[in-house]
Amino acid sequence: MPTVPLTLIPVNTAAGKGHFVTNGMGDFWVFGYGSLLWQPGFAHVETQRARLFGYRRALCIRSFVHRGTEQRPGLVLGLDRGGSCLGLAFRVPGKIRGEVIDYLRERELVTNVYLERWLSVRLRDGRDINALGYVVDRSHRQYAGSLGVDEAIEGVRGSIGKSGPNEAYVLNTVDHLKQIGIRDHWLEAVAGNLK
Repeated sequence: MPTVPLTLIPVNTAAGKGHFVTNGMGDFWVFGYGSLLWQPGFAHVETQRARLFGYRRALCIRSFVHRGTEQRPGLVLGLDRGGSCLGLAFRVPGKIRGEVIDYLRERELVTNVYLERWLSVRLRDGRDINALGYVVDRSHRQYAGSLGVDEAIEGVRGSIGKSGPNEAYVLNTVDHLKQIGIRDHWLEAVAGNLK
């Protein structure tokens, strides 16, 4: 059986510098659960609905840059432990691997509240694949923990960052989830009180 060469890809985390292992060859997948659903920002050749087990979508990150400031943090989505999460998997051509990973790191690792991971997801067609994803670092100072609907509304309402109002982020995410047939009742309850 032929072996596949492994490549160490450097990654910065809140705990310092590290690496993750990839085969470095061919196409790869990216898992989206929040703004990547409606604004991936990178080229891809296939999109499939996908389920990630062991993590759930949650407004659990205080945003100091994109949807808030240090003085008035907003709340953005993260993948937090427990449950499962329906989202989209995007297949990226291997020839633009480095470009897309650089883009995602610039976008997602602004304050290192996310940890870059290969995640095992099940595609709608039944295939189990590994997808690049970003999970919350629970030890990071921006981790907001598990919030109730009222706490989340309070954290979102009135917050604005370099990517715009926090309310727009939540409403866009809920709208796009509904468009692709994914219901997130907790997030819908938050959004329903922001209109």
